[in-house]
Amino acid sequence: MILDTIVAATKARVAKLKESVPLELIKAKAEVIARAELAKQGGQFPFAFEKALRAGSMNFICEVKKASPSKGVIAEDFPYLAIAEDYEKAGAAAISVLTESEFFQGADTYLTEIAKAVQIPVLRKDFTIDSYQIYEAKVIGASAILLICAILSEEELKNFHGLANSLGLACLVEAHSEEEIAKALNIGARVIGVNNRDLRDFTVDINHSLKLRKLVPDSVIFVSESGLNTAADIEALRENGIGAALIGERFMRVADKGTAIAELYGKVPPVKAKICGLKRPEDIALINALPHELRPEYIGFVFAPSKRQVTCIESKTLAAHLVPTVKKAGIFVNESLEVMAKLAIAVPLDVIQLSGDETEEDIEVLRQLTKAAIWKVVPVKSAADVARWRDSSADMILFDTFVKGERGGSGQSFDWSLLRDFTKPFMLAGGLNITNVARAMRIAKPYGVDVSSGVETDGVKDERKIEDFLKIVKQ
Repeated sequence: MILDTIVAATKARVAKLKESVPLELIKAKAEVIARAELAKQGGQFPFAFEKALRAGSMNFICEVKKASPSKGVIAEDFPYLAIAEDYEKAGAAAISVLTESEFFQGADTYLTEIAKAVQIPVLRKDFTIDSYQIYEAKVIGASAILLICAILSEEELKNFHGLANSLGLACLVEAHSEEEIAKALNIGARVIGVNNRDLRDFTVDINHSLKLRKLVPDSVIFVSESGLNTAADIEALRENGIGAALIGERFMRVADKGTAIAELYGKVPPVKAKICGLKRPEDIALINALPHELRPEYIGFVFAPSKRQVTCIESKTLAAHLVPTVKKAGIFVNESLEVMAKLAIAVPLDVIQLSGDETEEDIEVLRQLTKAAIWKVVPVKSAADVARWRDSSADMILFDTFVKGERGGSGQSFDWSLLRDFTKPFMLAGGLNITNVARAMRIAKPYGVDVSSGVETDGVKDERKIEDFLKIVKQ
């Protein structure tokens, strides 16, 4: 049986590793990393892998895999970093990296480099049979590990699961039968994956996870693994209450991974774009030079104190050279209502964006002074911040990241799932860039996205970044 062969080879590999790097040393390294992480996170591990798999209605773990025992070499050309970065840009929730070297041609270095290159969590996909490998996973940069019920006793599963948790590593506990589901639940697994591929003979039945879904409570994250190739497959998962899928060969075999992922995720409603913080004639020229289908619907002039601040005269000159199809927003922080209304006429502005402590009463008064649309920026740190503005009279709410002492422009994102129940159209801002905007759109489902520093290089608007960002949003 192939699984037994792989396990035997893994035992030999781990034995050799222990000879070169003793258990005591790898353990000490892992514990130092874990303590530093705990201190940085305020005494609590983030378990980013689990958080990512709960964020959207469907979350993909996209696999970086060079070969497999059943299919041989899958990718002769194997630019693993580019593959991982493509996955992230396309909206993957997490990345799975094969590190088993003999049968899958994986390597620990692949995972280490990928974990440094992307901001989403990375799962170490290997055949964990020894605590040594768990310490090793922490050292090489993994956020999560795989525990396979078929090769571990319940006692081993429990011990490995506990050890991983103590190091801040999430566990994808893989099962293939009712008995193995029970075993996973008995040890307190928080993420259970059902492999549609039978590891004994590598046959695939994509209905396997659908049949076993009912055995796992909703409080436990359920992942369907392997054999998922079509949008119909993914829709079947959704219909059966499965919100996560691990997909490898389907994506590895195509050149355009972004399109392949989008096809399986399903279409996202059209999203508007706003490029904020334009202050130079060159910035306006960049927008004007874009193909019509890529142009943002809005640009923003910052009138509040900021490194991107413009004066009334500067904004009028910039606005005069902007193509007329792009609307102009003015960004203000606690400015007088009369000044904002006058600037809206003088520039002119299509949108007044209130980014300070303005109230509903201020919005009502301002509406009497201007014909411009009124947008209210809401910094988000909890669901209560979102709910508080559910009935606002503003024409648009723009949700941004809460950073103490700052009024936007922090370059930091927030938990987009907090917006899941906000039913009115809204704009989304806060730390958006080409690596995360696709996932942000799928999770939050905004009317539009707002970006500034995410399309800059050294504080200056970057033509390539703007175009790449808009391609993701528009296409």
